[in-house]
Amino acid sequence: MEKPNTTYPKLLMEKAAIYQDRTAMREKSKGIWQEISWTQYLEKVKFLCLGLLELGMQPGDHASILSENCPEWLFADLAIQSLGGVSIGIYPTNSPDQVKYIVEHSRTRFIIVQDQEQVDKILEVKGELPLLKGIIVIDMKGLRHYDDPMISSYRDVEELGRKAEQKEAGHFEHLVGRTNAEDVAFMVYTSGTTGPPKGCMIQHQNHIYTIRAINDIFKFTEKDSVLSYLPLCHILERGISIAIPLVFGYTINFAESIDTVQENIQEISPSVFVAVPRILEKMHSAIHIKLEDSTRLKRFMVHFWAPVGKKVADYRMACNRMPFQWFLLYGLAYLFTLRSMRDKLGLLNCRLLMSGGAPIAPEILTFYHAMGVNAIEMWAMTESCGGGTGPHHEIKPGSVGEPIRSVSMKLAEDGEILIKEDSVFAGYYRDPEATREILYDGWLHTGDVGQLDEDGHLYIVDRKKDIIITSGGKNISPSEIENKMKCSPFIKEAIVIGDRRKYLTALIQIEYDNVGNWAQNNKIPYTNYKSLAQNSSVYELIKYEMEKVNETLAQAETIKKFKIFEKELDQDDEELTATQKVKRKVIADRFKNEIDELY
Repeated sequence: MEKPNTTYPKLLMEKAAIYQDRTAMREKSKGIWQEISWTQYLEKVKFLCLGLLELGMQPGDHASILSENCPEWLFADLAIQSLGGVSIGIYPTNSPDQVKYIVEHSRTRFIIVQDQEQVDKILEVKGELPLLKGIIVIDMKGLRHYDDPMISSYRDVEELGRKAEQKEAGHFEHLVGRTNAEDVAFMVYTSGTTGPPKGCMIQHQNHIYTIRAINDIFKFTEKDSVLSYLPLCHILERGISIAIPLVFGYTINFAESIDTVQENIQEISPSVFVAVPRILEKMHSAIHIKLEDSTRLKRFMVHFWAPVGKKVADYRMACNRMPFQWFLLYGLAYLFTLRSMRDKLGLLNCRLLMSGGAPIAPEILTFYHAMGVNAIEMWAMTESCGGGTGPHHEIKPGSVGEPIRSVSMKLAEDGEILIKEDSVFAGYYRDPEATREILYDGWLHTGDVGQLDEDGHLYIVDRKKDIIITSGGKNISPSEIENKMKCSPFIKEAIVIGDRRKYLTALIQIEYDNVGNWAQNNKIPYTNYKSLAQNSSVYELIKYEMEKVNETLAQAETIKKFKIFEKELDQDDEELTATQKVKRKVIADRFKNEIDELY
């Protein structure tokens, strides 16, 4: 498989020439889905690119985007790349200090922001950003009285570009023609679970090379439709919403917000749904809670047909021929129960559901398979350009599949997963030491520990730095135990503790809505999260859930004691990353007293 000799702006021009008035993306505005064609897509990128040039941006400059998911994010990303610049995404939930760190470290000269809230963050730290030359605002509402000369309206910059195109037609095409496959297209800043975020430099050719290999599993075509809702500055969503459509030409639908994802899925019914485990766990838990509140007949039907769905899921995942009697039984189960459940989740037209970004419990994926949704787990990392492994044929519970064809992989003596460096990132920006620590001897040292079975399927054990070694010398993977706990509809987050200790304990965050619903049904009064978390009946509920998990674990892996957090973990308090992964070091430091009490 040869590396492609093209760039994302060149692919946009190709797709616009082929598809023209076909829908490239949809955005919901005032309750109505508005369509944007491929021709309009290219036009928007062209005018913004030329407008940035008029403002003084030069080839090689860095520009950042600080916004929720929207079409303008995509236009800005490709406009920057078309100019020969490097695009950097910043999480819109970041604090002013976090924004300042990335803008300063990336040497950003122009920043495209969504609205007044994001402008205020920049203005708060602007005095410490001498390289910053311009702030371009998508939504100018509330900014009429701001008189900072750095601020420009996104629409005004587009208009500058439109006039520039009239003066010098063909200049945009010339700029795009000068972009090279070896160029760094964009940078993705890691979520920083162990320290300050690092800027991963991603080249056009290596990312496109990875995408073409991933499609052996996804099998995307121009007829597909996906929902964009995960942060676009994450390598996963950047691939799904920007890069892969430019290669295969499918349609993007922008969710109104992260809170309306379930509603938007039901409206769009995408053919492919990509999610991080937290989203799939929440959907799984919502079905179980609704079931508890439903009629006795509905509960009976689900419990009666669930074993049929599970049995058929086992046949399908193993790619085994299904006996006729099970085929017939499944048809009845689907008709009476499973189709309705699938429809309520918005997955009726979903041909593929993919979980990525973090480990997920096999039981969660089996739940979706039982409804007839082909649910898979894939493994990758930002530094591998989003490429790694996935199931090519057989789906083995707990496995993340086999290496994709762009990836050469092996395990080190200690089980660390290594990837040949010819298809990975170009290094960390302005951090040669960190680059040398992860890229050496011709391999990317991923930091994840894995195991390969006799068929070449990979099983992720855990992050190398997260593996617990008890005082008795037993090596334990906390993520596997945590995922089992999070299968409970009453447990939102679980952190297993026990490194150098005699036994394992856990810190638990309850699922507020579900536990609150349970409390109301059992006439247990509460006022807020804290009062619910402190309730003795809730403790007994979680204890029962923990006992169920302990029954599935080896003796050394069982949780002997636990504590329930009296507050919800929060990204603003730097306890979670923007993709909702727990920052273990922060938790260990912040809740040291609570942990010590468990021992």
